[in-house]
Amino acid sequence: MQGDEGIGDGGPGGQPLGERAGVLLARPQQGAGVHSYNRRVTVDSVQFDAQVLLARIRQWAGELGFSQIGVAGVDLSSAEPGLIAWLANGFHGEMAYMENHGVRRARPAELVPGTVSVITARMDYLPAAPEGWQAIEFERLQRPREGIVSLYARGRDYHKVLRGRLQKLSERIEGAVGPFGHRVFTDSAPVLEVELAARSGQGWRGRHTLVLNREGGSMFFLGEVYVDLALSPTESVEDHCGSCRACLDVCPTGAIVAPYRLDARRCISYLTIEHPGPIPAELRPLMGNRIYGCDDCQLACPWNKFAQPAVLPDFAPRPALVGQPLAQLFGWSEEEFLRHTEGSPIRRIGHERWLRNVAVALGNALRRQDDPGIRAALSARRDHPSALVREHVEWALAQA
Repeated sequence: MQGDEGIGDGGPGGQPLGERAGVLLARPQQGAGVHSYNRRVTVDSVQFDAQVLLARIRQWAGELGFSQIGVAGVDLSSAEPGLIAWLANGFHGEMAYMENHGVRRARPAELVPGTVSVITARMDYLPAAPEGWQAIEFERLQRPREGIVSLYARGRDYHKVLRGRLQKLSERIEGAVGPFGHRVFTDSAPVLEVELAARSGQGWRGRHTLVLNREGGSMFFLGEVYVDLALSPTESVEDHCGSCRACLDVCPTGAIVAPYRLDARRCISYLTIEHPGPIPAELRPLMGNRIYGCDDCQLACPWNKFAQPAVLPDFAPRPALVGQPLAQLFGWSEEEFLRHTEGSPIRRIGHERWLRNVAVALGNALRRQDDPGIRAALSARRDHPSALVREHVEWALAQA
């Protein structure tokens, strides 16, 4: 995140953690390999108090804007069969990096040698909204001429926000225990973050495959710090989805093919963000006016009535990305696109994919009602240098 909080030596007041907690804080002996934590004070042993350290980590994390901290172990072997089957079914689409890393995603100690624990974190991102925000967002989807950007992407790029703040959290830990091995992840590498979050008590895996929390719904980001500190795992929580099928029934494209199973190839978030080529013609009419991501499964989830507003101002919506006419968004030059999306996660898809996505939405608007202004906006891009854009423009014009 922004990184405007100061980092002290071990936390407020700069006191070493061991002195503040009243326990001995010793560095690992030579050749120990990892930092281990216990309450015994014996010569040449590794002496830390894991529970006191975890309490301090939670305190620091709260000061940095995180909602919850957990700890997971590194044995994720029980998740490997499901991962292998998901890849074998081709549900990852063209996200080749997922297949390239294979089961390493489920083996933290192989991904980052020396890892013995994973600190998990979540951060709320829901912009401040009036009561009934879910109904308001559903109503936006009924305005065919308005472009809809997923709630999480209306503000600053969460990768940058979480990465910076997780690094600050790591520095605070280092101020308490001394140098330690760690690596920060924010949806930036092949990490089984939902599995780690669920195992560490951040919530349970919902039927839509996202993590759900009883006090926070699912409107939050996840991040991890792989560490060589032997911390005790925090307890997982029970699944509270029951027999609810709201997320499965509301998905516009039927991407949730079974409870807890997502076919990314049909998911609007995948199609508008990760997918590089033409959007399958049979799925285009189902996308409506969604031009970057999709929130439908979260909007329909009853647990999101407990979603908490973002603590940080970073996720406040940018006016250029909310409530704007599709024709106006389609008219952005590449320079305008880059300016409006500076520091936004949207920038990474590039201007070409942006135009592709908006063209589909414009075509869907024409399908609902002919509009000379929309036809004129599309026609202005008929000779665009990109074959990808031209093809989607022609499809859109054919919907009138």
